[in-house]
Amino acid sequence: MILNIAAYLFVAIDDADALAVRLRERAEADALRGSMLVTPEGLNLFLAGAEAPLRGFLDWLRDDPRFASLHAKESWSETIPFARLKVKRKDEIIAFRREHASPLDTGARAPAVEPATLQRWIAQGYRDDAGKRLVLLDTRNREEFGFGTFKDALTLPIDNFTELPEALAPHREALRDATVVSFCTGGIRCEKAALWLRHDGMDNLLQLDGGILGYFEQVGGAGYDGRCFVFDERVALDPQLKPLADGEPVA
Repeated sequence: MILNIAAYLFVAIDDADALAVRLRERAEADALRGSMLVTPEGLNLFLAGAEAPLRGFLDWLRDDPRFASLHAKESWSETIPFARLKVKRKDEIIAFRREHASPLDTGARAPAVEPATLQRWIAQGYRDDAGKRLVLLDTRNREEFGFGTFKDALTLPIDNFTELPEALAPHREALRDATVVSFCTGGIRCEKAALWLRHDGMDNLLQLDGGILGYFEQVGGAGYDGRCFVFDERVALDPQLKPLADGEPVA
């Protein structure tokens, strides 16, 4: 079986160009495939390979004190769902192009909801523990939520994450009396969205810690309809983290 990991970490990286070279060399030596984004604000990793080398790669990475807290969400497949290894140097771990959208800008993460807490709020009839109305905000694009999303989630007709603030603007007044929980695939976009929107005055917004994949991993699919789109040849994962497709990737 092939181990697949998705991981990100906001952390200051002053040597992004040199680090990208070292990451490529080590990943190639371990016969890993997937993508790695290296930026001044942190790392974004989607990797697959044999279990022992991939875990060894993560251990090697965490030996650097900057990345010691890196958490990887795991899933399994019969084949490697990436055709090659890509290592890119970018300015952001996900393009948003707005200030106050990174913990490095704000000094702290946006308040987060653990998967078990969100599961409880859904079971309580979409009410938080204070009885306040719960709204789930999907920060992904329309192609992604076409494969599945949380039941009754607020979805936005966007194709790129950079379009989210404008697409959400008409809904903000109606959300003032709700506890809003932003979510995405693995946590990056909902974290950026929560930070920026809270800075923009939406102080009733939280983020789902670990995103949909973290939710599936920890509590399963309670309240979720369909699958979660992923950015590789598996296409989408169900709440048991089983792939929709599991064949050889197209080169």
